[in-house]
Amino acid sequence: MSDTGLTEWAYPLAESLLAAPLPRRWRHSLGVAERARTIAPILGADAELMEAAAVLHDIGYSPDLAKTGFHPLDGARYLQDLAQADERVVRLVAHHSCAWMEADARGLREELEAEFPRESPHLADALCFCDMNTTPDGTPTNPVDRVNEIAGRYGPDSLIGTFIRRAEPEILASTARVLERLAAVKR
Repeated sequence: MSDTGLTEWAYPLAESLLAAPLPRRWRHSLGVAERARTIAPILGADAELMEAAAVLHDIGYSPDLAKTGFHPLDGARYLQDLAQADERVVRLVAHHSCAWMEADARGLREELEAEFPRESPHLADALCFCDMNTTPDGTPTNPVDRVNEIAGRYGPDSLIGTFIRRAEPEILASTARVLERLAAVKR
């Protein structure tokens, strides 16, 4: 599948997996895709790729797909094995928002990295930016509030709470790099 038509394919797929069983997660995914559209000027030819990855990034939470309980891996495996997705979309979903750190905490890092090579750093930054600047309800936020919300929702001593605090410096650095690139484009 070429980049052309990626969003036309991605939205209905994500909606079919998330809207009914997880409506809040679906609203979040729509918001992340909306953030992707706002940073299109720094994405160039990859703008549609990023929007498709953004709307699909959390499909691994779908009860139909959850096999390992690690949503980036479950989502990427589904996209690769059953949806015949663009390999770049698959890699972005597999590695979104510092997923390697959570994979490490779950004992799945070797599996994740063996199955799915990482996509280019500027696209990984862009998807992290979009995800971490969107609330669970799909509205804009900032990464500090988002990290605090995640840690609060799961609990500070939970696997996710511990992972998100460990990932916070990289999340903030990713966001800063995206904002620097946006500022440079505007100049």
